[in-house]
Amino acid sequence: MQEPRTMIMAETPNFIAWAAEEPDGETTYHIELGNVTLHFFQEEWDEFLQLIGKILEVPSK
Repeated sequence: MQEPRTMIMAETPNFIAWAAEEPDGETTYHIELGNVTLHFFQEEWDEFLQLIGKILEVPSK
């Protein structure tokens, strides 16, 4: 059985975002926030990026 190919997309001292190309050809996305990990399929990832984009549009105080 093949292992997924992984790629780190971004990393800070406490957080990491990475993607995995699964053996079946699907890409999954993962965000590790301390001891919590969020897992996304492509459609979920696309929606998550839309959410982050909207957050970035909000003026910071």
